[in-house]
Amino acid sequence: MNETNPIVTEADLHAYADGQLAETARARVEAFLADNPDEAAMVAEWQGQNTGIKTLFSGYEKAKDTDVLLVAPPRAASSAPNRWMAAAAALLVFALGAVSGHYGPTLLQKPDLRLTGSETLPKQAATAFTVYAAEVRHPVEVFADEEAHLATWLGKRLAIENLKIPDLQSLGFKLVGGRLLPVDGRPGAMFMYENQAGERLTVIVGRNRENRTTSFRFASSGNLETFYWIDGELGYAVTGEISRETLRGVAEECYRQFPS
Repeated sequence: MNETNPIVTEADLHAYADGQLAETARARVEAFLADNPDEAAMVAEWQGQNTGIKTLFSGYEKAKDTDVLLVAPPRAASSAPNRWMAAAAALLVFALGAVSGHYGPTLLQKPDLRLTGSETLPKQAATAFTVYAAEVRHPVEVFADEEAHLATWLGKRLAIENLKIPDLQSLGFKLVGGRLLPVDGRPGAMFMYENQAGERLTVIVGRNRENRTTSFRFASSGNLETFYWIDGELGYAVTGEISRETLRGVAEECYRQFPS
């Protein structure tokens, strides 16, 4: 990216929404948001959520004489008031977590499209691309001429019935092949594609039974771009040193073809 399109990570966007960036960093993020209206709208929504949460729990910001009971309840106090005090403390902890960004991004949003806090998937996808995309003779374990075998083999390892390998030829990318690789310590799949200019991209699939959200997100590292999303128990990431617009189109096409 150049100076007019600065490198901004997801962590930067959260810190900006929470008002935790220094002035120089804020200027960099604001320049990025000016060129990226989708991300600007997303950050504005986070900020609105933070304001709403602060307002909702504003009553807990003021100290009360009875607050000491939360840490040192008298022996004669009944159990019911203690339970109410503990509940208030739990709400306060939750509110502080939300304001600092731990819960805010996922609150008050539509249930069918929530933001994922996962940071491991894009990092693993970027590492896999860096390691394998530069390979000339051995970029994959199974080449495209054995696509049916590749789909069956990786589908069994990931416990995905009838795994379909995305067809990206309409976007100018032909399948090179794929390989088994670890994703979050579990079996994962990588598919590699290449266009006529020799540009490559990788598609990573991993399983994590703790996943429950769905959302397109992006991560950048130098010239390397990654679009990733979580859909049920499966996580997907598309990575390449190509324009973000092209990569977004690939990610959307993969999303349409992968199982949901």
